[in-house]
This record gives sequence, C-alpha cells and structure tokens, in this order.
Amino acid sequence: MKRLAIIGSGDLGLLIAHHASQSGEFIVVGFYNDFLEKGTSVKSYSILGGIEDVQTDFEMDKFDFLMIGVGYQHFGFRKKSFERFKSKIPFANIIHSSAYIDPSCRLGEGIFILPGCVLDHGVELADNVLLNTACSIAHDSKVGAHSFLSPRVAMAGFIEIGECCNIGINSTIIDNIKIVDHVQTGGGTVVVKNLNQAGLYVGVPARFVR
Repeated sequence: MKRLAIIGSGDLGLLIAHHASQSGEFIVVGFYNDFLEKGTSVKSYSILGGIEDVQTDFEMDKFDFLMIGVGYQHFGFRKKSFERFKSKIPFANIIHSSAYIDPSCRLGEGIFILPGCVLDHGVELADNVLLNTACSIAHDSKVGAHSFLSPRVAMAGFIEIGECCNIGINSTIIDNIKIVDHVQTGGGTVVVKNLNQAGLYVGVPARFVR
C-alpha cells in the first residue's frame, strides 16, 4: 500500500483522505497543517507537522506520496505548495473507479477526480487539478494547473481553461473557448465567448461581474 500525506486538513483534505482510503491503493498517514499542533488529530488522522516538516519527513521515509488538500479559496497557497515540492516528492493521482478516462488523455501530477467524471479523447489535465462529481470534458480540451471544476461542469471540445480557475457548479462551456488564468464562474453560467479577463463571471450568457 502506498503511504499518502496531505497538505491541509480541512474539508478538501478530508475528502481526499476518504477517497484515497476507499481506493484500496493508499494508506493516509496524516496531514500537514501550519495552524494545528503536531501530534493532534483530525477525524482520527494525525497532524504530522507544518509545511516546513514535509520535505524532512519524506526524506525520513515517513510517506511515499503527497497531495495538496487546499481549496480554491487559497489558490495562491495551493499553487505555491505544489510548486515547492514538485520534482522533489511524488504526487499521487486519486481517480475514482467510476470515472471514465480515455486512454489518450494526458494527466499531470496531484490530480483528484471524483465519482462519475468523463474525459474523452485527447483531454489534458495539468498538475494539481480537481474535477468534482460528474464533470464531463469532451475531446481535445485542456484544464490548466491548480484549477477546480465543480460538480456537473460540462465542457465541449477544443476548450482551454487557464491556471487557478474555479468553474462553478453546472457551468456549461461551448466548443473552441479560451479562458484565461484566475477566472471564476458562478453556478449555471453558460460560456459562449472567450473569457479574456480574470475575475468572476455569471449568467446566461456569461457576463463579467468583478
């Protein structure tokens, strides 16, 4: 069994721990959290220390793989933490057994794919991407590093989503759309034109809010 450690012990960290354990591939050894005391526990999982302890613990053979359990409200820290340990510590990919991933897809490291997702031919996910339940990504589309797709996001073909984007629940994106870094869409947003400015978009069709 692969030993997994997770940076962040909030809701996302606990969700990763649950699905990693259920997969039968991983034993979760605990969390790293700068705001909780080492040796305490969260939902029966140990706090192993803070982020400064991660590299040392890996070198001491305390775990085999790492995941970032920090959510979209802290994109800066999420990205920084991943990049700090990339190429130094292996990142796990945790993919639910009910997801369909076409063999032609290209996946980065540290990816978390929840139940019911579908990735068609030629889809690319960059590092540290999260796909929530029942996302559907059509052929030849790309999702940039550290981005989040909420439940039931539907993406047509030849779409490019930038880094650190948060695509809201039930958002729909038509084909051949490009979305720049740091874009958020509200629930049910329909994207029919390129989103060329970072910020929040809502509505049908999508309109820039702030």
